[in-house]
Amino acid sequence: MKLPKADRVGRVSVEEALTERRTVRSFSSKLLDVRQLSQVLWAGQGITGAWGKRTAPSAGALYPSFLYAATGRGTAAGIEPGLYRYVPEDHSLSIVSQRDIRGELARSCLSQTWMARAPVSLVICSDYGRITGKYGERGIRYAMIEAGHIAQNIFIEAAAIGLSAGIVGAFIDGEAIKAMGIPQSHTPLLIMPVGYKG
Repeated sequence: MKLPKADRVGRVSVEEALTERRTVRSFSSKLLDVRQLSQVLWAGQGITGAWGKRTAPSAGALYPSFLYAATGRGTAAGIEPGLYRYVPEDHSLSIVSQRDIRGELARSCLSQTWMARAPVSLVICSDYGRITGKYGERGIRYAMIEAGHIAQNIFIEAAAIGLSAGIVGAFIDGEAIKAMGIPQSHTPLLIMPVGYKG
């Protein structure tokens, strides 16, 4: 599914977005639309320049990160319920599953049920094999640093377009992978519920 083109110029300064950025754990039932989801995904991993350079820096430009979006019925206008993988190369979504997994994902996060009420949960994963081939075990650290850059970009973009985001690192990896039905090599690092503050 091709996403709407992301805006490259916003109405809010970086400084304003940084000031507004807060971790939120309560979301309203107000729907997101596909343009908002498009913008947040682009901020996390979008292509910004020649040779596939992205919004978040990556050691050796190896980009071991994958960004997934879990949605539900009536939570994101223009998007069917399911799990999608963001494809930066053509700014699109690739369907992984047509199930609403937000509840299962929340249970994998030590039953933090507040997460399931967010319209969308973004999951930042890393395939360590893509980076350890060049950097050895230190590549795992670089992948984690990259995940932090992606998360901060999502936080700042969400604030800039009037949304809020939470962030969760407390989850059981195997349970999250099982809920998502993704390859074992895509290690989840952070889960970010996104929506309107409740």
